[in-house]
Amino acid sequence: MSIPDHLLPRVTIVGRPNVGKSALFNRLVGGNRAIVVDEPGVTRDRLYGRSFWGDHEFMVVDTGGVMTFSRSQIDVMEELAITTTVGMDGIPLTVREAAVARMPSMIERQATAAVEEAAVLIFLVDGQAGLVAADMEIADWLRKNYSDKCVILAVNKCESPHKGLMQASEFWSLGFSPLPISAISGTGTGELLDLVCSELKAIEASDSNEEEENYIPSIAIVGRPNVGKSSILNALVGEDRTIVSPISGTTRDAIDTEITGPDGQKYRLIDTAGIRKRAAVASAGSTTEVLSVNRALRAICRSDVVALVIEAMACITEQDVRIAERIEKEGKGCVIVVNKWDTIPNKNQQTTTYYDQDVREKVRFLDWAPIVYSTAISGHSVDKIIADVGMVEKERSRRLGTSILNQVVQEALAFKPPPRTRGGKRGRVYYSTQAAIRPPTFVFFVNDAKLFPETYRRYMEKQLRKDAGFPGTPIRLLWRSRRRGNKGNGTQ
Repeated sequence: MSIPDHLLPRVTIVGRPNVGKSALFNRLVGGNRAIVVDEPGVTRDRLYGRSFWGDHEFMVVDTGGVMTFSRSQIDVMEELAITTTVGMDGIPLTVREAAVARMPSMIERQATAAVEEAAVLIFLVDGQAGLVAADMEIADWLRKNYSDKCVILAVNKCESPHKGLMQASEFWSLGFSPLPISAISGTGTGELLDLVCSELKAIEASDSNEEEENYIPSIAIVGRPNVGKSSILNALVGEDRTIVSPISGTTRDAIDTEITGPDGQKYRLIDTAGIRKRAAVASAGSTTEVLSVNRALRAICRSDVVALVIEAMACITEQDVRIAERIEKEGKGCVIVVNKWDTIPNKNQQTTTYYDQDVREKVRFLDWAPIVYSTAISGHSVDKIIADVGMVEKERSRRLGTSILNQVVQEALAFKPPPRTRGGKRGRVYYSTQAAIRPPTFVFFVNDAKLFPETYRRYMEKQLRKDAGFPGTPIRLLWRSRRRGNKGNGTQ
């Protein structure tokens, strides 16, 4: 049973900038979701990722650094490398300065909001830098305002277990029991997760069932300007929900509309502004367009299935490819809608076949997405869009039985075993299981994730699609090393 993200308990990582919060976030959720560089202030918004340990499943929250208790505004802006010029052409200087001046407090408010919603707090400090004044201020802040919450003090950058105990000892003065860990190597993260899970409460399954019954999938209609996104929405809704104009950029806000499909399933449609190339948006100097494009990109993030609308005569452009990359990266289901199909002259039985091949060649990473040919103005094939979206959403929410999954994996391994290294080592898959849906996520427990190169991982995904389906949705394969005596290993 999959519990919706918002029902899962939150585990928030908090601390001053540059102590390794994003590295720990990546370690706990698997992969490289957060940007990790050796500079303070890189993370500004809250970043959420789903994680599990044993029988517990939870959301990990990465935050920007809490740092402005006793720092001047100028010092904070310099440390965060906030600029008043880059990307702000056309905006009056007074407006720039006012917006930039609010940035540090906005980052800190994001961190505070994440702390408010947390069931468990991981207070992260830097074992190499040692105890600093900012750590003491944050500890006092947590004790004063969040004494009712469980706080786990994790001392990061303690790669050596013996030396780590020495590094952690000076943090006893903060009033919490320090636990030495290394987010990069994984040392101590198993013990950290044990502590986290011991404080988490089990989620009632009945609540999850009720939530699933009331679940309404969201469909974002995205694409370049003037490809007919609003016309498609109006055709689906059956009324003029949005303004349709030949002038590019008519739609600015992301507009939500709820409809009911032929099978009774409800959907939430999101019409968005057209997404132009970043350089074109910057050169136009329109603050409104910048905000509109950002809203369109956020609409992709909060959607379940994306209808990527392209213009028939233009076929796939460079900007369409970039939007497609964003859809795949966000793990969203996708239906490619070729609109204005009536503008293609001299169509015959082979036209669709050739067009399919061209689309598949240009966006290979969406080769699993169905293609619909429509003319929104006349309503031609618009009903097929919602039918394909319904199919994609069902596939995106589908669970594959563990026995069937392992049978597929074993057949793939028998047909093409993992390659050997120069030293003669070969990867072994102990077993696999489906860990999540939306998108379908599969965990492979192996002897060493490094023994499975990217080419072999793509082969396994291809075989999984071939034997188990999942059309219209990306699937995620996570490879977890299980070495003897290494309790703190992580997802690869």
